[in-house]
Amino acid sequence: MPVGEVTKFERFYREAAGLDVDKRDIRRHGDFVARKTYDMLVAAQSAAGANDRDLIEPRDLPITRGLQQLIDEFRKLNQAIEISPIFDEVQGRPQLEMSLSEQTDARLPLVAGGLSLGLARAFTIVDTTLRNPQTEHWERAFRLFDLLL
Repeated sequence: MPVGEVTKFERFYREAAGLDVDKRDIRRHGDFVARKTYDMLVAAQSAAGANDRDLIEPRDLPITRGLQQLIDEFRKLNQAIEISPIFDEVQGRPQLEMSLSEQTDARLPLVAGGLSLGLARAFTIVDTTLRNPQTEHWERAFRLFDLLL
């Protein structure tokens, strides 16, 4: 990741939850986003199949009210710090049995941004005094999201 984007990544976590992260955390964050996005796409694939479609549409994504609020907040935060390029390509996405519609593919960076905002805030919910997440904090937050998504 270019230096300018590392700075934006760090600023994103500061703005989102008052956390100090560094470039070592970029990989953890990327792994989280890729894994949770894939989990959502697997659920969306099931929804599309249940509706006799072979293309995953945005309405198939399991977007809860809370995640939609995070996506909306991410849009506003993105206007301030222009972090969306980091989320434009969800890396390491395994192949699915179905294809994504163009609209679904275009929505994934916003979903990734909402998930990222939720992750940042989860750190401070689990530990209200946390300022610099360590490996154990990342692992706890991942387990929390694994329970829900």
